[in-house]
Amino acid sequence: MSETTPSIGEFLTATVPMVRTLNLQYVEITAERAVVSLPDLPEYRNHVGGPHAGAMFTAGESASGAVVVAAFGDQLARAVPLPVRVEVTYAKIARGELLATATLGRPVAEVVAELDAGQRPEFAVEVSLTREDGAETGRMTVVWTLRPHS
Repeated sequence: MSETTPSIGEFLTATVPMVRTLNLQYVEITAERAVVSLPDLPEYRNHVGGPHAGAMFTAGESASGAVVVAAFGDQLARAVPLPVRVEVTYAKIARGELLATATLGRPVAEVVAELDAGQRPEFAVEVSLTREDGAETGRMTVVWTLRPHS
């Protein structure tokens, strides 16, 4: 991005209030992968001292959205990306800073070809939630669609 064009992380931080509410940080964003950091703050913790499941979900969904915008940003004039469904598994107690790493599950060209064919493509983004020691505390699958503008 140029100095006058905000990065995807800056754009999402400016336009999605929940990103600011949870102080999410976009660590990495490419068309294949995005990493979001959820800080370890007392107001985000649950009854066992880890981040609340809702905060973990939001970090993961935000990472998935970042990779979708990076991959399909050039399609925004004709379609809006929307999450369709999410499956979440919480595996271990998370403590400390949490990283949500999202990976696009289908080739961009394949999804765009479906859009070109007049379809409403769906595609999965896999998210791994890890704590500072690298242990995976949860997984998410976020299924997105590109809904053509009416």
